[in-house]
Amino acid sequence: MAGFQKQTNYKSIGSYYEDTNMDSEIPHVETEMIHMVPERSKARWNHIENLDEFFTRVYHYHQRAGFLCMVAEEILQLVQFVFVVVFSAFLLNCVNYDVLFANVHYNTTHKVTINEAVYNSEQCLGRFDFTLIVCLIIAAAFWLLRLVKVVYNIFKYYEIRSFFLTALKISASDLPNMTWHEVQRRLLEVQKEQQMCVHKTELTELDIYHRILRFKNYLIAMVNKEVLPVKYNLPFIGEYAFLSTGLKYNLEMILFWGPWSPFENNWHLRDEYKITNRRIPLGNQLSSRFFWHGVANLLLCPVIFLWQILYFFFRYGELIKRKPGALGARRWSNYSRHYLRHFNEVDHEFDARLSRAYGLSNLYLNIFTSPFLVILAKNTAFFAGSVLAVLVVLTVVDEDVLSVEHMLTTMTIAGVIVTVCSSLIPEEHMIYCPERLMRNILAHIHYMPDHWNGVAHTYKVRDEFSLLFQYKASYLIEELLSPIITPFILCFYFSTRSLQIVDFFRNFTVEVVGVGDVCSFAQMDVRKHGSPQWGTATKDDITEYQQAEDGKTELSLMHFHLTNPEWKPPDNCSLFINNVKDQAHRDIASMSTMQFDNPAASSLYGLSVALPSLGPGLGFGYSSMISSITGQSAINLLPSTTVQSSASCTKFRGAVSNLEIPPGSTSGILTSMHSSAELQPSSMGFPGHSMRQVDEGTIELMSADMSFSALYMHELRRRRPPNRAGIQLDTFDESRLRMMHRQDSNTPHTPVMPEIQEKSSEEEERERLTK
Repeated sequence: MAGFQKQTNYKSIGSYYEDTNMDSEIPHVETEMIHMVPERSKARWNHIENLDEFFTRVYHYHQRAGFLCMVAEEILQLVQFVFVVVFSAFLLNCVNYDVLFANVHYNTTHKVTINEAVYNSEQCLGRFDFTLIVCLIIAAAFWLLRLVKVVYNIFKYYEIRSFFLTALKISASDLPNMTWHEVQRRLLEVQKEQQMCVHKTELTELDIYHRILRFKNYLIAMVNKEVLPVKYNLPFIGEYAFLSTGLKYNLEMILFWGPWSPFENNWHLRDEYKITNRRIPLGNQLSSRFFWHGVANLLLCPVIFLWQILYFFFRYGELIKRKPGALGARRWSNYSRHYLRHFNEVDHEFDARLSRAYGLSNLYLNIFTSPFLVILAKNTAFFAGSVLAVLVVLTVVDEDVLSVEHMLTTMTIAGVIVTVCSSLIPEEHMIYCPERLMRNILAHIHYMPDHWNGVAHTYKVRDEFSLLFQYKASYLIEELLSPIITPFILCFYFSTRSLQIVDFFRNFTVEVVGVGDVCSFAQMDVRKHGSPQWGTATKDDITEYQQAEDGKTELSLMHFHLTNPEWKPPDNCSLFINNVKDQAHRDIASMSTMQFDNPAASSLYGLSVALPSLGPGLGFGYSSMISSITGQSAINLLPSTTVQSSASCTKFRGAVSNLEIPPGSTSGILTSMHSSAELQPSSMGFPGHSMRQVDEGTIELMSADMSFSALYMHELRRRRPPNRAGIQLDTFDESRLRMMHRQDSNTPHTPVMPEIQEKSSEEEERERLTK
């Protein structure tokens, strides 16, 4: 007989400041019940009530390299907190600075020792004043709460460790080298055996992502629809995006996991938020919560601000001294980490995309230089470098030079000036190509406003891109000032948006069987939230308010499909993917005809077989983008290829792109990968195939192909006139949808891929001339 063990999660206020990882786990406040039976039983993991927390812990267990690393990190963070508090108190009250700086010359026969510069224990304790004692009491209370949380987390980590060992059959030694896709595949198999979720016999990849990213998807959607006021027009500065760690923490507590949040628990929105006539009282309640949270932040501001200063000083002080140029480095802002993120994109996938765009983004911003400022920087660096060189030579000749008053300070300041000026001087061999750089950046970040197209060389675009890719110094200043700014933003900005937030929860929350209430945008339903400007045939009654901005729905769907090829998308999603692929086939046919008639015309599209060229305005090779969408090898774009053969392939491929193939090896690699894809139907990206295992190499390469897919979809977006967007697909989509429904009734697990209608050469030529 199976028993059960009830484990109650406590309410934790969490840490106001977390590390620079902006995608840390959102605290959950919920009672969790897990049915526990003896180790030998297969039903040990049956019916896990709080699957959100369970799947999130499984994901973090994999990403943080297992039980030992997670426990060590938790304990060392406690030790770090104690060190900062104790060391700060020691520096304030236990050091005799008059003796240390030799202001009191009571003994000139020997150098000052540490014992002479430090008070004894009685003197040190006697110097503690009331303010310091209050701060230490608050710090001790906070540390005790963190200790309780750490102890609880350790028990939860051990439970997840047992799950990995017994259910998933993944040992600690194998975990660091396993991908998330492998862990997720085993997780889906365990669901079939042990029924972790009792509401559904089989879970899908999307179900798991919904539970891990439930609240994250809401935040992404609210930033996308500009429901949250995170961008402001400041005097003398202009447009500025502010979303500090402290502000983000307050938003998550108010909207998602706090005791008075709109969510009754982790998976259910309160019923009153789904009733239209309750919007005004709920908006007033939410507005008052924003206001009183702002007041509470204002009262705690001195303590939090002091902690921020101490934490940043101990963490970055040595780094700034050793590498002053570190403040001139850049990072992706907190705002960009919500604006650029796809729906249903886990942390490691998102971080990989931004990391691939980091170098290109640096190159783009570095090309914007002021000639006058460069001249000043070169001359200033010359003067400061000359002084520094002379002082270094003198110290080599005689080290007693360092004992001269302010000598070491002068050398340090001169070194800082040289470093700062060097960062303002562009590289000698830098090439000015902002448009191409922006196109290559777009291949990785996937989102940019329409008005950036063709004007990436302007300072306006540079300034707007800087909101996404900010200086690390700007980030540090934001975090330092966050305890002061956050209360006013909560009281005077977010409180005025409470009614829009209530409407957003009511209008964009749907209940999914086996998952609970989720953001409807996270369903990636292109018929409901797509945009005709991105080639989506939406419903007639869909308004712009219901459409995601910047093609977020379409790009998120394509990304999730390529990173989870075993996922069976719904009919509407399959139709959109097929439409994009069909358009790519038509482009292949058109370019093949053009190249067959005039081989010189291929240079317009970058039809290089060995390596794609940077065609005008297209960034990556146009043929590589199309072949990544369709699965059609670039070899088939040679003049010897006929139009019929290029249009006959209806497969997505999980093969390498031309950009990653060295010259001279294209033919063999593409041919072998294309052949291997035919042996694994699911790896070709057929939407709706029954689940088959796809090797990790194919998964990795299909994820990389998303760069080309994003560029191609943006290219289609620009080619499509706004007043005709989506019209040409409406009739085509409806007929295909009816055909797929009829076919699904006979073979539910194998949806039919519609065939491409072959066209005559006259029709091809007429269509090409029309375009």
